[in-house]
Amino acid sequence: MSSAATAAGFAELGVPADLSTILADLGITTPTPIQAATLPDSLAGRDVLGRGRTGSGKTYAFLLPLVARLSGGKPAQSRRPRALVLAPTRELVAQIEAALKPLAEAAGLRTRTVFGGVGQNPQVQGLRAGVDIVLACPGRLEDLIGQGHCDLGAIEITVLDEADHMADLGFLPGVRRLLDRTPRESQRLLFSATLDKAIDVLVKRYLRNPVTHQADSAQSPVATMDHHLLHVAREHRVPVLVDLTSAPGRTVVFTRTKHGAKALSRQLNRAGVPTVELHGNLSQGARTRNMDAFHSGRASTLVATDIAARGIHVDDVALVVHADPPVEHKAYLHRSGRTARAGARGTVVTLMTDEQVREVRSLTRAAGIKPTTTKLADASHPVLATLAPGERVLVPGGLVVEAPAPAQPARRKQPARPQGGGSRPAGQQGGRRRGRGGRGRGRRPAA
Repeated sequence: MSSAATAAGFAELGVPADLSTILADLGITTPTPIQAATLPDSLAGRDVLGRGRTGSGKTYAFLLPLVARLSGGKPAQSRRPRALVLAPTRELVAQIEAALKPLAEAAGLRTRTVFGGVGQNPQVQGLRAGVDIVLACPGRLEDLIGQGHCDLGAIEITVLDEADHMADLGFLPGVRRLLDRTPRESQRLLFSATLDKAIDVLVKRYLRNPVTHQADSAQSPVATMDHHLLHVAREHRVPVLVDLTSAPGRTVVFTRTKHGAKALSRQLNRAGVPTVELHGNLSQGARTRNMDAFHSGRASTLVATDIAARGIHVDDVALVVHADPPVEHKAYLHRSGRTARAGARGTVVTLMTDEQVREVRSLTRAAGIKPTTTKLADASHPVLATLAPGERVLVPGGLVVEAPAPAQPARRKQPARPQGGGSRPAGQQGGRRRGRGGRGRGRRPAA
């Protein structure tokens, strides 16, 4: 489709011509179903409740009306933003900001991200100078409001992105407190992958005569996504993962625990797969560096907990692997949504050990999928080359992106200590051997 045809497609929904042209220049060829369904109402100022699976295009579905409705309005006041976007994770806030940047620049709008894990002074200074749009995680924004650095009394539009994930993470009390500070007559857009009872509470309390749009079934797996179960012995889990992740292309591997993500990332790097990790135990700086390495291609594999299952978009993720099956089906669908985005094909693989058979079968039934099951005797099974085609490439040492060590406080001089004193050895966790199960207890993943 040509740029002109693309621009006409969005223009017919009411998107201003300058914003439609920017989308065309970015190669966005046609409105997605959730965009086509919600844009006419949101651009008209209606409150909208939109449900679409991950990767369905919800971000532009709310950014376009946000920018269009703020364009040409009154200038932003100090500490009093005109629009608020709330999202559950720092990574998602940063991703929304990246998508917003060209649209905001074209409209002459100033933006500011607000989230924890980094110093607040740049955020305070930005709010003081006056911004049109604040993109925030609830906790840090509440802190800044409590300190007098931000006032939501001038908000014209509020967006809640991934509302169900905010509910899962326990953020709803904070979200309600923030919404209570916005003008009742202001526009509110709520987007979510699922619409359940927790979301109903927000809708009834804060949305006025909302228009509801559901772009797809709540449980519909993507038509371009192939699902597979690999029945493996615990001792073959890591060798199977090494084989799958050493194939060409980007892979996202999910674990249940932060410990599991860290350990598996280390194991894959030792085996020669350039890998980074993403989980809640990392500092914001380390999370940013790791995601940058994955985006740029320096790391071909991302090992993550469910923190990465929502909203994080990386182009061309061909394979998602559930190294540990998730606890419930919604997490399975959200994790799997890292691939097969925007019409591309993708493959989803779940590793299943003997003790997990019953739970995984229950999980797939609840998710509404019928995966292809293969029992593997070891990591040489030919199905692996089918699931992740291409020549296997291992890089000695892999890729380890470490956060810098924190500065050590100055110590007063002390008498020399006996031999054996001093700091803990840097490699104290390095004695574990790759590829052997049984290390953990109970349900702790082998990796």
